[in-house]
Amino acid sequence: MLGLASISLVLAASVVIGVWGVRAARSTPDFLVASRSIVPGWNALAIAGEYVSAASVLGLAGLLVKNGVGAMWYAVGFTAGYVLVAALVAGPMRRSGAYTVPDFAEYRLGSPRIRRMCGLVVLVIMLLYLLPQFKAAGVVLELVSGIPYWIGVVGAGLVVSSTIAVGGMRSATYVQAFHYIVKLAFIAGPAVFLIVLAGSDRREAALEPVSADPDWARPLLDLDGSGHSLLATISVLVATTLGAMGLPHVVMRFHTVAGARAARRVAVSVIVLLSVFYLFPIVYGLLGRVVTPDPEETDVVPVLVPGAIAPGTLGAVLTALVAAGAFAAFLSTSSGLLLALAGGLSHDLFGGSLSRLRLGVAVGTALAVALSLPAAEVDINVLVGWAFAVAASTFCPLLTLGIWWRGLTATGATVGLLVGAGSSTGAALASVVLDLEPGVISILLSQPALWTVPLAFATMAAASRPGSVPDWASDAVLRLHVPGRYSTGDTGAIPRARRTD
Repeated sequence: MLGLASISLVLAASVVIGVWGVRAARSTPDFLVASRSIVPGWNALAIAGEYVSAASVLGLAGLLVKNGVGAMWYAVGFTAGYVLVAALVAGPMRRSGAYTVPDFAEYRLGSPRIRRMCGLVVLVIMLLYLLPQFKAAGVVLELVSGIPYWIGVVGAGLVVSSTIAVGGMRSATYVQAFHYIVKLAFIAGPAVFLIVLAGSDRREAALEPVSADPDWARPLLDLDGSGHSLLATISVLVATTLGAMGLPHVVMRFHTVAGARAARRVAVSVIVLLSVFYLFPIVYGLLGRVVTPDPEETDVVPVLVPGAIAPGTLGAVLTALVAAGAFAAFLSTSSGLLLALAGGLSHDLFGGSLSRLRLGVAVGTALAVALSLPAAEVDINVLVGWAFAVAASTFCPLLTLGIWWRGLTATGATVGLLVGAGSSTGAALASVVLDLEPGVISILLSQPALWTVPLAFATMAAASRPGSVPDWASDAVLRLHVPGRYSTGDTGAIPRARRTD
């Protein structure tokens, strides 16, 4: 019951902070981007809290136990993605004055149709990313309290959706910053203590190392046991690194600060915060390999490790702390995802009012909960990998070309999005449906970003015929890069490009 009590305390504190952080959200800017008034320090903590998901806390450690030390490359990709975000996306996106990725697409390409298509892509990415978060909430609650999985999933959905529907982005920012601190304290603190216990002389007899396994110790990913570890590792790195550039809830965050310089400063700060945190899921994975080498559910390894190393009251207390940290990871990430999902449903697809945005939160939560219930047996990081692959194959080329190449047209972006979304989702579904032998084909379907991202880039470029580039395209791109009068921090200050359809 200690675990349930610690989770309840985190929930209660989150609600109190969320209510304290609420300012009457009376407009779309209030709800989606907190009227661009979040200071960089709070924003960096909030982004790190939002980005360090339940998949990072639970899934990464479980993958390390299951697949070997090559799983560390996931942490490298998750963090490296923000280097590209800081270098290529953060500043220009903030200067665009948009609220969401679909907003940016309409501004840059002058097409309401491309905005609606991007809204649909947002739904796909956000739902794929929400499923592992709700699964993590369900399995953690079931493990520490005995609450049935489905009750945990439904209850978690009610808590998150009610908090976001009331306060929007401003409330979520303060809660997510608090969650990063909780996660770092409740995950890192026990990890350091467990390392000391595991290394002490009086524990050596209880922590006999498992037999050496050269395949497990290989510093590359061998996802299907086929031996194509280099191919698998590169595929994962492409998905996680480029996928970070295209995650809608990540991009949305850069519109909550006052200007482009602040957006870049936030991105650099986030890289530091992520680098610190990702050390600790790896610690749990390495410890788990020794003390829980063959768990029934690899996604709960960090919650199992404290009890295995320190049986009794001490282990129960440490387990409760880790469970609370994992649940905080669910709360913070799912909050940001639901905001982006609500924006995709109402603001981008239907031009919604504030009431429709709140309705979008409720509808998005219901969809995520319904899809999470049958996903109990799917590994968390598999679902996250798919979300990153779709983001890398759609919004990464759209943002990169839209920001840095004046030749991108609405037609090219439309065809590229269709090809990128269709190929990445189709490959992921095929990897589940088809009974494939381990090998190159199996890897390229389960981790398709290695070929779907170049395909999407090439399609967008090829379909953007030189003669069809509108006259105002150069001016639209210039506004994304020139500071000063073109980027006053107000959407209305940057004229929307002339519509082409």
